[in-house]
Amino acid sequence: MTAPVLEVEDLRVQLRTPRGTAHVVNGLSYRVGPGETVAVVGESGSGKSVSVLALLGLLPARVATVSGRALLQGEDLLTMSPERLRQVRGPGAGMVFQDPMTSLNPVLSIGRQLVEGLRAHGELSKQAARRRAAELLAEVGLPDPERALDRFPHELSGGMRQRVVIAIALSNSPALLIADEATTALDVTVQAQIIELVEKLQADHGTGVIWITHDLGVVAGIADRVLVMYGGRCVEDGTVDDVLEHPAHPYTRGLLGSLPDLAAPPGPDGLVPDLATVPGLPPPPTDLPAGCVFWPRCPVRGDARCETEQPPLVQISGRSGDDGPSGLPHRAATWCRHE
Repeated sequence: MTAPVLEVEDLRVQLRTPRGTAHVVNGLSYRVGPGETVAVVGESGSGKSVSVLALLGLLPARVATVSGRALLQGEDLLTMSPERLRQVRGPGAGMVFQDPMTSLNPVLSIGRQLVEGLRAHGELSKQAARRRAAELLAEVGLPDPERALDRFPHELSGGMRQRVVIAIALSNSPALLIADEATTALDVTVQAQIIELVEKLQADHGTGVIWITHDLGVVAGIADRVLVMYGGRCVEDGTVDDVLEHPAHPYTRGLLGSLPDLAAPPGPDGLVPDLATVPGLPPPPTDLPAGCVFWPRCPVRGDARCETEQPPLVQISGRSGDDGPSGLPHRAATWCRHE
């Protein structure tokens, strides 16, 4: 097995809030291998975005406490100085943020924001950086890229702004790309272009990718591994085939069961059957259950340990398929995986 691009061990994030300490990430561990795409899925509030913001030092220090270890190409992100982190963001790790309107500077042109990153991490003249910026905008499917360089974020549509943010993240060919809902605002044609561009980056540079999404269709098409988060914890992870075809955790089965079945016949009234749902709401991070984090909503709970003992993340017996570049098996954290 080759050395991982990123290795996260026991990542924990606590936020100080008026309602008490919020435990938003609780003991998260995973690896991303060279050229591997790890998809992170789960409901809003499960800790997906906060976990990657913590890796890059983007949480406010006055309210956030981060512990654990996160080795990016052998160097711990969580112990880096602010200056070293600024050097790493770009060629080391690039991120596509969830909301392009708030991640772009509204008073700077698109071209200036692209050129700034290119020149900060490479010895390029202004003219060469501008040419490269136009090439990047063309690669992500932005029409008339030369003209777009002189426009401001408010002059672009939401989908166009998203493509600009993706171009900025890819501009320095990062070793690790973190994409937080990167294609949510894009139509399916442009979405396919972006996915193809990321796959080319992986093929050319061995880039590892963390893809945060709610779209399980995208997960099935691009991911090598899937990490399912709930209540700030990883409740299941494994290869995309293992997790999507043989889900072991009741929460994973609930997510997959809520997908619409386009081939389902209409009911007696001629209407399409209602979608299945996971009952209840996720627990607040200031008041997590003592035992299995999912047990208050679990449809198959019955083990006496569910309410009192937190299940460990263990390998699923009987699964021995290809573990992928990261070398990790199919694992789940539940007392009810055999139900």
